[in-house]
Amino acid sequence: MSVPEITPTLMAAGPGKPLLILGAGLGTSVQGLWSPAIPYLTDFEVVGVDLPGHGASPVSVEPFSVADLAAAVAGIAEKLASGRRAFYAGVSLAGAVALQLGLEHPGCFGAIAAICSAPSFGEPQQWRERAEVVGKQGTPTQITGSAQRWFGPGFLGKKPDVAARLLHNLQDADRHSYAHCCLALAGFNVTDRLKELTIPLLAIAGAEDTVCPPEVSHAMAALAPNGTAAVVPRVAHQAPAEAPADVAALLTEFFR
Repeated sequence: MSVPEITPTLMAAGPGKPLLILGAGLGTSVQGLWSPAIPYLTDFEVVGVDLPGHGASPVSVEPFSVADLAAAVAGIAEKLASGRRAFYAGVSLAGAVALQLGLEHPGCFGAIAAICSAPSFGEPQQWRERAEVVGKQGTPTQITGSAQRWFGPGFLGKKPDVAARLLHNLQDADRHSYAHCCLALAGFNVTDRLKELTIPLLAIAGAEDTVCPPEVSHAMAALAPNGTAAVVPRVAHQAPAEAPADVAALLTEFFR
């Protein structure tokens, strides 16, 4: 395994403002997921980072771990912060990256947020099986299930353009990079290390999220010495796209 190449994207310029790095989860792009929240994050210069083979990032050529992804993000933060305070917020797999950053690179960020995320994601074998399916048949095999898990009740009808954009992100993601992300999730479990996470952590859950339900965020916050939990009503697994103003307000208040 090796540190993959990931590409930063400037989403909101803010010379002199604190740096906020945003990460998107498996099958989504940072533009597709976070663009609705950008108008509400005016206190920061905002930079997005896509997973390998997603959005602006190049495809991965070999497997990587969540720790490798965190190392890549830490490298970007070191280049871009330039002495400013820096913060990180990630969704789902990118939320796992947040936890890994807090454990392995605590000096890079003043605080982190794990959104719709967890210290482990189900049984490793299910991720290995998904990696095999997608590696052979492509990401369109995941669209129906993702549409059912990603969004809260009524969101597809209220915001069809936002939902469609995220599902197109999934369809367009490189299948081999997606499979590598699945293998990274299969190998990720920092539950027993949360007590070492001294950096301030905000764990945000969607009230309707069946992938990473609210009790997981509450448990994370309880185990982390400086953890705080929050639940956003009426949303599921893509909280920044579903409730952008609410998520932005939580991040702004916490990072202050």
